[in-house]
Amino acid sequence: MAYETSLSAKGQVVIPKDVRTALGLREGARFEVHMLGRDIVFRTKGRSSSRSTDEILADLRARHPYTGPPVSIADMSEAIRESWIASGQRSDK
Repeated sequence: MAYETSLSAKGQVVIPKDVRTALGLREGARFEVHMLGRDIVFRTKGRSSSRSTDEILADLRARHPYTGPPVSIADMSEAIRESWIASGQRSDK
């Protein structure tokens, strides 16, 4: 689900209540801020960010189960490339 928020004059961003509740965020929570191209990614510091890759993948699989046939890495990469081109975020090089 996508949420919308805005940047205040002081550079503050409000994290919607549903997101705070789902992630168990409280006042004083610390974050790492990463730039991915023109996107901003906030990553919680501490307990949430200490999960192993296996734990994160298990969580993703539980939230978004895939029941189709196996897909190769090459096919996934091509689908991502086509999606980026179609969205206008990247030109075909």
